Amino acid sequence: MKTKLPTIARLILGFLFVFFGIAGLFNLLPPPENMPKDLQTFMGGLVAAKYFFPLLKITEITCGALLMIGVFVPLALVVLAPIILNILLVHIVLDPSGLPIAIVLVVLEIYLAFFSKPYSDIVKQIFRCPLKEELDKKKQQEG
Repeated sequence: MKTKLPTIARLILGFLFVFFGIAGLFNLLPPPENMPKDLQTFMGGLVAAKYFFPLLKITEITCGALLMIGVFVPLALVVLAPIILNILLVHIVLDPSGLPIAIVLVVLEIYLAFFSKPYSDIVKQIFRCPLKEELDKKKQQEG
């Protein structure tokens, strides 16, 4: 089961982004009836910028598809990270009713990016600090 967990997590995360990306791009799901006023204002601003939602939804669909087929997974995780962070913050600040799904997205992203092999090794390279590594190497040679 341990070896299947990354695949299951990857497929769930990918499916969520493909499904909601397509639904958002083609307006297949009606907006919630009781959307808070602040969230309506926020969403109205995003919709007013005509390019933003199509770009966002196409990015979500593309990255979700990459996750589902298992190609360029680390790249998809890196591209989705700011989108997932924004989803989380929107639900924390503007609409707490959507917080459970936002937390699921965050948990899946963090698990795949930082704890699941082989993706974690690749994603962690982004946070490498070559200068620190060089200084540590010099300290070891001196000491």
